[in-house]
Amino acid sequence: MTDTPTTPTDTASIPDPRKESLIEYPSQFPIKVMGAKVDGFVHAITQIAERFDPAFDATTVELRDSKAGNYLGVTITVTATSREQLDDLYRALSAHPMVKVVL
Repeated sequence: MTDTPTTPTDTASIPDPRKESLIEYPSQFPIKVMGAKVDGFVHAITQIAERFDPAFDATTVELRDSKAGNYLGVTITVTATSREQLDDLYRALSAHPMVKVVL
C-alpha cells in the first residue's frame, strides 16, 4: 500500500464569488421598493436613501401604482460607492415596517 502525497489547498487564493461584483463603483444604481400606498411611504424611503447617499436627489424618484391602486412601487436611484453601502441600504429598506419588497 502506497500513500499518495497530497498538497494543502491554499483557500486564500480562491476568490469568493459572493464578494465579486459586476458593479463599477461609484455608479448610479436604481432600487425598487414596494409597499402599501399610505401617507408617508415615499418620504420614509427617501429618508433612508439620504442616510446612505448624502447626494441623493429626491426629484429622481419614480412612482408607479399597482393595478388595484393598493400598493406603490418607488424607484430610487442612489450613487453606489461600495457593496457594503448597497447591502446596508437594502437591509435598512427591507427592515422598514412600510416596505413589503426591495429589488
